[in-house]
Amino acid sequence: MDEIEIRHSSGARAVVVPERGGMITRWIVGERDVLYLDRATLDDPTKNVRGGVPLLFPSPGKLENDTWMHGTLKQHGFARNLAWSVLERAPAEVTLRLESSGATFAAYPFAFGTSLRYRIEASALAIEARIENRGPRAMPFGFGTHPYFALGTPNAFTITSPATRAFDNVTRREVAFDARTLVLGASEIDLHLIDHTGPSIAFSTDVARVTIDAPEHARWVIWSPPGKPFVCVEPWTSPGNALNTGAGLSTLAPGETRTLTQTFRLG
Repeated sequence: MDEIEIRHSSGARAVVVPERGGMITRWIVGERDVLYLDRATLDDPTKNVRGGVPLLFPSPGKLENDTWMHGTLKQHGFARNLAWSVLERAPAEVTLRLESSGATFAAYPFAFGTSLRYRIEASALAIEARIENRGPRAMPFGFGTHPYFALGTPNAFTITSPATRAFDNVTRREVAFDARTLVLGASEIDLHLIDHTGPSIAFSTDVARVTIDAPEHARWVIWSPPGKPFVCVEPWTSPGNALNTGAGLSTLAPGETRTLTQTFRLG
């Protein structure tokens, strides 16, 4: 399993594993490991990797009954479970590629190409995704990431958001949301913010203060199971089940390309 390190002249670095869903597994700034990683899940190809920054395509979240009009598509799509190829490498960046194949057509009958560029900076990690419709018909899709940010203690987490409503994916109902009163640790939290406005979200842990800039992503998810040393703050382009409901769904015309960006910044 090839683990590619990209490094900034400041010493900041990140590790990318093309074979395991093209994902970033580590982001280190100074002495800080900003991301959580369960190494055993990375090393076991039968498991979904718990940690790092998994990629969610062509559907972030879960489809109702894991199905849509074209068949079965499991939670968060297939991109995180497939090997990506390496297109370009440089000291501070790497570009990966995933294309439609027999393995993808069974769940998603569209010809696509997805290029992903990771770039490391002194205190930031930038992700640029370019999604192409290479087929003869309109192509619906959603995209997102599922970053696992390291925690020492759950109650060290605070988040800033103007959102007042969220969909609680544990109780399966809409609830009031107040970022000032959110406390992790006692039970599972799986909140999909409904009315967060703006292209960014900021939060702090006892490891780092992070701002995520994701201007093309309208749905934000906060997930944390009890007793685990991480919290996930996830930018998605659409809600879960969008391939069925059409809510917030992106569509590419034949030959069209869409560029999506996410930048994680410390401080």
